[in-house]
Amino acid sequence: MSDTRRRVKVYTLNEDRQWDDRGTGHVSSTYVERLKGISLLVRAESDGSLLLESKISPNTAYQKQQDTLIVWSEAENYDLALSFQEKAGCDEIWEKICQVQGKDPSLEITQDPIDESEEERFEEMPETSHLVELPACELARLEEIADLVTSVLSSPIRREKLALALMSEGYIKKLLQLFRTCEDLDNREGLHHLYEIVRGVLFLNKATLFEVMFSDDCIMDVVGCLEYDPALVQPKRHREFLTKTAKFKEVIPITDSELRQKIHQTYRVQYIQDIILPTPSVFEENFLSTLTSFIFFNKVEIVSMLQEDEKFLTEVFAQLTDEATEEGKRRELVNFFKEFCAFSQTLQPQNRDAFFKTLANLGILPALEIIMGMDDLQVRAAATDIFSYLVEFSPSMVREFVMQEPQQADDDVSTSTDVLLINLVIKQMICDSDPELGGAVQLMGLLRTLIDPENMLAPTNKTEKTEFLSFFYKYCMHVLTAPLLANTAEERKGALRFMRRIIGLKDEYYNRYIIKGNLFEPVINALLDNGTRYNLLNSAIIELFEFIKVEDIKSLIAHIVDNFYKALESIEYVQTFKGLKGRYEQEKDRQSRGLSRYRRDARALDDDEEMWFNEDEDEDDADAGVEKRVDEDFPEAYGKYMGAKKGIPYYFCLKCVEFILTSLER
Repeated sequence: MSDTRRRVKVYTLNEDRQWDDRGTGHVSSTYVERLKGISLLVRAESDGSLLLESKISPNTAYQKQQDTLIVWSEAENYDLALSFQEKAGCDEIWEKICQVQGKDPSLEITQDPIDESEEERFEEMPETSHLVELPACELARLEEIADLVTSVLSSPIRREKLALALMSEGYIKKLLQLFRTCEDLDNREGLHHLYEIVRGVLFLNKATLFEVMFSDDCIMDVVGCLEYDPALVQPKRHREFLTKTAKFKEVIPITDSELRQKIHQTYRVQYIQDIILPTPSVFEENFLSTLTSFIFFNKVEIVSMLQEDEKFLTEVFAQLTDEATEEGKRRELVNFFKEFCAFSQTLQPQNRDAFFKTLANLGILPALEIIMGMDDLQVRAAATDIFSYLVEFSPSMVREFVMQEPQQADDDVSTSTDVLLINLVIKQMICDSDPELGGAVQLMGLLRTLIDPENMLAPTNKTEKTEFLSFFYKYCMHVLTAPLLANTAEERKGALRFMRRIIGLKDEYYNRYIIKGNLFEPVINALLDNGTRYNLLNSAIIELFEFIKVEDIKSLIAHIVDNFYKALESIEYVQTFKGLKGRYEQEKDRQSRGLSRYRRDARALDDDEEMWFNEDEDEDDADAGVEKRVDEDFPEAYGKYMGAKKGIPYYFCLKCVEFILTSLER
């Protein structure tokens, strides 16, 4: 078993001041001949490749943060970080760095990261050649302290020196004691100075200061100082919000006190960054990069701790799917997972993948199947959001799960295919009660993602497209098309456009289905019943047959002429049907002379499709039950919904079906 003490993640800071995850491996310190010095090496745990090779330079400023982080800069705008799994490993590497640089390992920064040319300029100025001297931490000198903090922000050197002075003298806690005194005395002038001081200290952008300011015994006083913005007539009430309005709900008790503390800290620091601090100016925009990093690494740690606590997550899933769970409790559990999934979106791809794989292994999809079938609208809406994160993460994972469901339904005769997860999604889309149909639009997008053939081309599973579409046609298509059939039940001919779209694909797979089902008979009957009236129906049908003639779709031409030409030969106001007969005779002539030039086009049946189609020939009895099944599909929901919003289910279902056809054209 590998040594987890030396297990690390390697991060680099990108141009947007966000940390990119470069991989996980094990770190060591060793002499590298090529670099002529002791270096940090990180080899990937997956394949042993070199993730990092960095010489420990005697002039580089290394910082140790949050007990498990080491951060440094190797060049201008190139920052690196090692995030250790265990504190002991971080301490070992930190001691090695300090040994090479001849520094005291009890410090959390090895030296000031000062530009040499700037240092030389300041050494020429007597007033800045010494360390920053802090005024005594007294009420009478708050204005002087505020002026000092504000004045150093424009100088990298003086920011570094001020940060060191604040840490070495325990100055932050003394300032916060003064804050409590000023509040007790209602000393507004002093409180306004403390606002400027604390804001300026945050802009020093130092993790060592953040560790003190965001500790449990200091953070609420820091928030208190930031309430007294001099630009405001009345102070804000952020502490009241954080302590009374914002309540932390433990859906399942969190026994790990460190995890609970980390969650509280992260929420409060995020609140400081997003709500309390004003939008930074161009001059200030890089001053809070370390604050962003502080929040980011906290979130990574929280996700890791929750993932590793299988007992906690297992208990959440158990209560979520337990029929005895009270509805209010279930709503809280679902909302927890919704926030948990939203939280994961801030993570790097590798962390996010590990997160969703953990949820999948614990059974998130079977749980969603249960939840989405419940009556509680809020629970179903939250479940939809969770489902969207899963589809975005891996459509293939979701497809694999739903294809396994019919087999489980066969094993359990009491289980209906109507409760398959994807059918529940379709029903929820059709029966969305939101007047603005926000949920229906969201679900339609998810369905389109799942049935999009472009998402089924992974080389690792070449049969996914055939298998999933076969599954979808067999178990789900009747649910999706039910509103279409309901909308055309009163002899409306909206289905003609749909048939035209299918024929437009010029796909023999669909042409065989049209022939097998004798689907041209109602079209031709409609044409004959229309008589000599020249209207939209007449034009649409004529255009359909004209397209078949021009594109020379041989299988359909043969079927039409063999079965319907006697009924059509009397129509002479267009030459379409005589043209079809001509094409038919030409092909017969070529075949009789052995000169058939027919070539299998790109959309002709492949072996898998031919086999699937032939197997379907033996399923006529099952197909005969489709009409009945369509009529029986959730009649109550349709009855209520179609009465109120008759055209809307038709619209969403038609859009999904049209998307299937359009996708197959690609």
